[in-house]
Amino acid sequence: MSLARVRDALMAMVGLLVLLWTIQAANWADDYRLNMLGIQPHNFAHLAGIFAAPFLHVSWQHIESNTVPLFVLGFLAAYRDVIKFLSVTLIVIVASGLTVWLFQSGDSVTVGASGLVFGYFGYVLARGLFDRNWTDIVIAAGAGIMYSYILSVAIPGTPGISWLDHAGGLAGGVLAGWLLRTRRPVGSSHDQAYGAIPVDTRSHAGTKAAG
Repeated sequence: MSLARVRDALMAMVGLLVLLWTIQAANWADDYRLNMLGIQPHNFAHLAGIFAAPFLHVSWQHIESNTVPLFVLGFLAAYRDVIKFLSVTLIVIVASGLTVWLFQSGDSVTVGASGLVFGYFGYVLARGLFDRNWTDIVIAAGAGIMYSYILSVAIPGTPGISWLDHAGGLAGGVLAGWLLRTRRPVGSSHDQAYGAIPVDTRSHAGTKAAG
């Protein structure tokens, strides 16, 4: 693990949390009226709320409960490549936000960074599976066990909680893991280690491999 990448990931997550807490302070000072910028389902006039919702919270307790898992899972998602991490964040925000906007009941406003928490968890786990990286798989599983309490609020029917936001974020993280997976050329040492089948072009000079 490169120390420069660790530094960049830490800076990215500290910057994100400073932004969230600064917005929370402004929202609290304004009697939480900024929350009306959150996701209002089926309302085209408030479609941009998809991008505002992850940065807004309904209380200090709400942002406190999200801070530690967001920092840990976000760091795990960012430490390999911060630029790719920004793409992951965008994919997760869109996936979780659209899920809420499309399927949530129309008389609610959804805010909070929980979708990002689930998205980063899904991304780290999917990245390990798609890249065949056991380190990422073990780390993601360990983080999931450590923060298993957050799963208890993602159950449909939990009062005041949008399980669709969590589910959409998780799906977005898995999608990001697939879209941003490491693509290696056939015949690389990684493929050989995992049993890639070599093609003998000398004995099949007139045959093209498919797939």
